[in-house]
Amino acid sequence: MGSEGPPSVTFHVTGFKKFHGVSDNPTETIVRNLEEYFKNKGSPKGVSLGSCTILETAGQGAVVPLYQTLQCAVSKDFQQSDSSKVILLHFGVNSGATRFAIEHQAVNEATFRCPDEMGWKPQKVSIIPSDGGISKARKTFLPVDEITKSLAKMGYDVVTSDDAGRFVCNYVYYHSLRFAEQNGIKSLFVHVPLFQTIDKDTQMQFAASLLEVLASLY
Repeated sequence: MGSEGPPSVTFHVTGFKKFHGVSDNPTETIVRNLEEYFKNKGSPKGVSLGSCTILETAGQGAVVPLYQTLQCAVSKDFQQSDSSKVILLHFGVNSGATRFAIEHQAVNEATFRCPDEMGWKPQKVSIIPSDGGISKARKTFLPVDEITKSLAKMGYDVVTSDDAGRFVCNYVYYHSLRFAEQNGIKSLFVHVPLFQTIDKDTQMQFAASLLEVLASLY
């Protein structure tokens, strides 16, 4: 068995398709190109890409494919050993942002300012009713402050955030955090700006650096 160095961390990465007001979602480009990027530039140390998936920008109507993606992270195909370390990593766009944001938590509330791509527009609805009311929050078990500091030292304009919104990004993150806790793995959501704000090359480098930092801190 490979005993050179620490075991790698397996990442299951998601981005989103287009949605209201954002016809060209940078996260779709980042996630679609990640594997190729690693082939060309070399994989960061300790990083193994398990899957890259583009999700519909939808809540309730896209729960089944979301759970298929989450489930694939704990399926036997991806568990190389009992000590496999797995991170669910979700990228979403914040079209008004000027920097990257590492999201600390998600809340159990769906309040969509506009309908999602399947026409759903919930207002103050519990994402998982059995989890409690809309004020319930779930936090990632990854060291968000440390991750942010490491990336800032590498020159990226990045902050820690406690508010992932109440739209599809928060919806997906809440489901993912709950699933991760139930299955003994980790989950993280990262908001990125549009490519007009931070160009594609920088965002691809950021994604690679993020995976490397996460692998080193796990």
